[in-house]
Amino acid sequence: MQCQWLLGGMYPLYSFKALPQINLDNYSVLPAGEGDEDREAEMDDEEEALGSDLDLDLGDSEANEGEQPDASLPLHVLPLYSLLAPEKQAQVFKPPPEGTRLCVVATNVAETSLTIPGIKYVVDCGKVKKRYYDRVTGVSSFRVTWVSQASADQRAGRAGRTEPGHCYRLYSSAVFGDFEQFPPPEITRRPVEDLILQMKALSIEKVINFPFPTPPSVEALVAAEELLVALGALQAPPKQERMKKLQMSQLSCPITALGRTMSTFPVAPRYAKMLALSQQHGCLPYTIAIVAAMTVRELFEELDRPAASEKELAELKGRRARVAQMKRTWAGQGPSLKLGDLMVLLGAVGACEYAGCSPQFCQANGLRYKAMLEIRRLRGQLTTAVNAVCPEAGLFLDPKMQPPTESQVTYLRQIMAAGLGDHLARRVQSEDLLDPKWKNAYKTPLLDDPVFIHPSSVLFKELPEFVVYQEIVETTKMYMKGVSTVEIQWIPSLLPSYCQFDAPLEEPAPSYCPESGQVLCHRASVFYRVGWPLPAVQVDFPEGIDRYKYFAKFLLEGQVFRKLASFKSCLLSSPSTMLKTWASSGSSQLSPFSRLQPRTETLLRALVAHKADSRDSLLAAWKKNPKYLLAEYCEWLPKAMHSDVEKNWPPTTDS
Repeated sequence: MQCQWLLGGMYPLYSFKALPQINLDNYSVLPAGEGDEDREAEMDDEEEALGSDLDLDLGDSEANEGEQPDASLPLHVLPLYSLLAPEKQAQVFKPPPEGTRLCVVATNVAETSLTIPGIKYVVDCGKVKKRYYDRVTGVSSFRVTWVSQASADQRAGRAGRTEPGHCYRLYSSAVFGDFEQFPPPEITRRPVEDLILQMKALSIEKVINFPFPTPPSVEALVAAEELLVALGALQAPPKQERMKKLQMSQLSCPITALGRTMSTFPVAPRYAKMLALSQQHGCLPYTIAIVAAMTVRELFEELDRPAASEKELAELKGRRARVAQMKRTWAGQGPSLKLGDLMVLLGAVGACEYAGCSPQFCQANGLRYKAMLEIRRLRGQLTTAVNAVCPEAGLFLDPKMQPPTESQVTYLRQIMAAGLGDHLARRVQSEDLLDPKWKNAYKTPLLDDPVFIHPSSVLFKELPEFVVYQEIVETTKMYMKGVSTVEIQWIPSLLPSYCQFDAPLEEPAPSYCPESGQVLCHRASVFYRVGWPLPAVQVDFPEGIDRYKYFAKFLLEGQVFRKLASFKSCLLSSPSTMLKTWASSGSSQLSPFSRLQPRTETLLRALVAHKADSRDSLLAAWKKNPKYLLAEYCEWLPKAMHSDVEKNWPPTTDS
């Protein structure tokens, strides 16, 4: 690598959500042409939106006034699109060579944002290529459609800006009459989860009732809230209430503490979740760099364009080979390679900053200089946002940032998986390969058709079993971009909201976690919609009467509060009695308590009444009533010991 990219110690962000500690020791570890056109279309669309109020007029219009170029002169043809290198874009503003006429072949970047001097005639094909999002699957595709009447008028306005001119439209007035009057607002063409999160942070809970000038579709609002609930940014309603609200299209889930933290970051919620999980092991500077690069997009120049000469073709081939080699270098080997395309982004940002983010470095390595400057700006903005949320973090932009260690790369993979959980894909197994078109394909929960790793990905030949991806783009096939590998053992722990868990296993038996104060158990699961079987992992015990029973058992054993351990040998019944049942001669309509011994039932009822099924909830109950649970606990001890218990109640010291 051309750089050594320094990071200080761990910066604890106490207000951020902690990443689950996962033991990894036992784990084993588009066709270029069409894709490039799509990149250009997307960037041109963005340039048009940003520059709709900007009329950039370069050149001396007076010098050209009155000149009548000879129609017999040959054309000097130049392209113009947003991904074109700046120096080549500037050529359209220069006078053409003597004895030629200037002809600019432009995308819709020239529709509103600039004026080229000397242009008299505009030829309008009436078409535009735009990105469209599927609200359900999240797949983006580029479609060539008719422009709107307003866009057609803007194109016609490019003619004769500096002198008389004319617009030739390659469609009839009847076709023009069928055009939409205005292009559809962007809010109706893109995901709205970032908008919903910001509105929730402003205490606007029923977003569907908000008087938008142009409201998003109900499907888009529901999909956005579902994603935010899965990310932990919104509080999930109970299942029955949730289904009822979905049917009524009246979702109004309140924002969580994690969601408020996420709303402070000026990035998409998936990326904000990554930032909120990145304080461990010094990962935050790396996540900021990756998120900035994923947000800006299109770091690399388009090098698959047609060449005008053999010399230019040879130069492009050399540059493509150079960029491919640098991608492999930035991706690294072993654990680094498993981070995949996101490691390439991190390596590109780190190397460019180490080199001073110079135009020469970007040119030599196929990076877009404007994109790298935008990434630097966004990294600074995100660093400021993190320091505002947690001033003790003390983050700063380090131009000499070292590459992450192997363990940090592993944690970065977990962080990416936690943020992109709805973008999980599994390689189609050989036994399921019934159609040749599924060879080397992946299956996603929301799509019936196969998806593939993009040929430009460093994981294109690796074909890991599970991956997460930044986006799916549909061209001749559906391709995943921004791919990173995921270990199957991580999925239930990092993505519990996407897993359907089985009942707790009896072996290994449920246990108490002193660090979290929760009852834990092992549960197998399957991934939602597609039913992929996942290994059993240790998770929180599910809500219900059994969790109270196990918590009572651990409380009586002295595992929750060590002071109670001294009374364990004097208990009138074994703590395991909490888990047993006996036949009852009472009513046939049995409650959860009707099959228990009296002292067992009394203790269980007291815990359920105050929802005390964890250490923190029990401490909260004692804060309100210090004598809570004293009488129920004394029923388990001989009367001679009651006075000793009362003196030390509640037993919270040395807990």
